[in-house]
Amino acid sequence: MAESVVIVTGGGRGIGRAIARRFAKAGAQVIAASRNVDDLEETRKEIERDGGRCLGVPTDVGSADDVSVLIETAAKRFGRVDVLVNNAGVAPLCKLEDLDPDVFRALMSVNVDAVYLGCRAVWPVMRKQSGGAIVNMSSIASADPFPGFAAYGASKAWINAWTKSLAEEGRPFGIRVYAVAPGAVETRMLRDVFPGFPLDQALDPMDVANMVFTLTQPECVHATGATVFVRK
Repeated sequence: MAESVVIVTGGGRGIGRAIARRFAKAGAQVIAASRNVDDLEETRKEIERDGGRCLGVPTDVGSADDVSVLIETAAKRFGRVDVLVNNAGVAPLCKLEDLDPDVFRALMSVNVDAVYLGCRAVWPVMRKQSGGAIVNMSSIASADPFPGFAAYGASKAWINAWTKSLAEEGRPFGIRVYAVAPGAVETRMLRDVFPGFPLDQALDPMDVANMVFTLTQPECVHATGATVFVRK
């Protein structure tokens, strides 16, 4: 991955920060995107302390204009985009009768719309350079949602179907598309929703980052379209 250009949404903390660090460790130029400027700055500092390279770009991934600027910034500054990781996500735990329409729309904006916007914006860049890899962050809840996670699980099931179909569209152009579906991961998001979740049953964020990194390697070319489940 040396000299590759990698964009990671939700790159300010948690799984996104781990993914950014993993690619930077391999020599990639990382572009981390998040709405939180302070989180982005911390990601940049961690990567640069380890000798890596990171550019933070404040981005609302639910905004078509912001996502276009993110992709254009990377393409114009570095000449290409080799990997896009659509990692940003939200996971409210809410029973149907308590699921406010605004909460539902906000969830879909981040978990669904942002993935569509990112793929759509990067597609012409990857077509022009005759290749690239997209990794969309799914969840084990896409296959096994539980009460209170209906909207979240459905949004992640959409990711799996979107990934499979888009991979077929990308084949003629050398564009590979994958989904990674982890179980519980030790992040702030997990603790906000499930504060008492057993520590020994949670994945480390780097476990997920390593899988994302592996899928973007040339030896995984024939697995394009796959949703890879990562469990403790």
